[in-house]
Amino acid sequence: MKQRFEGKVVVVTGAAQGIGRGVAIAAARQGATVVLCDRSDFVHEVAAEISAPGARCIAVTADLETWAGARKMTDAALGTFGRIDVLINNVGGTIWAKPYQEYDEAQIEAEVRRSLFPTLWCCRAVLPSMIEHRHGVIVNVSSIATRSIYRVPYAASKGGVNALTASLAFEHAADGIRVNAVATGGTEAPPRRVPRNTHQQTEQEAIWYQGIVEQTKATSLMHRYGTIDEQVGAILFLASDEASYITGTVLPVGGGDQG
Repeated sequence: MKQRFEGKVVVVTGAAQGIGRGVAIAAARQGATVVLCDRSDFVHEVAAEISAPGARCIAVTADLETWAGARKMTDAALGTFGRIDVLINNVGGTIWAKPYQEYDEAQIEAEVRRSLFPTLWCCRAVLPSMIEHRHGVIVNVSSIATRSIYRVPYAASKGGVNALTASLAFEHAADGIRVNAVATGGTEAPPRRVPRNTHQQTEQEAIWYQGIVEQTKATSLMHRYGTIDEQVGAILFLASDEASYITGTVLPVGGGDQG
């Protein structure tokens, strides 16, 4: 029986930990040839885990907040495997948690660079190859936090991801390219090996962060955080041929919170 992603090259960004790691491992188990990309060297450990059972993969270290990093990733994928069938844009995440008026200029810019630019750059980098092959799937990881508290720059960035998703789907359906997004809700995950923020959290910042946790659970109809596997399942569904008639869609995966 043919596996879900057999014969397909799947690029996963932010693959060193969390949801990205889960997506990369699950895609490989379902037959994909996987290109893992992260700016952390831990991505090579995930690649070793994937390749141990015999799956084909490569790991690329690159800073996807830059155009050069996105080109490096794409060039490595195309140079090794000749094409990219699926791109899963997973890089992003709140760096600070506080009311908007508490952010300074550099922090606002850093949030946008982290949670919008990697998706912008990576879509731009892979599109020429997908257009040439008249085939491709892009799944962007967004967030239900487009309606939330204490992370306005992150919310604005993920709103940009949603707009990018809709517009690219419009532009490239005729090229055989589908573009969708998964708006993830709060997700339980192991402690991050590479923290998003090395700043020592103050007592007030801890209170603001707890406010996010409480709001996330309150606005979910299930009143809980999801699991990594629950996010991975939705992402790989949209990446697969099972979703062949779905494009331009943002799928909320937040226990009923629509974002």
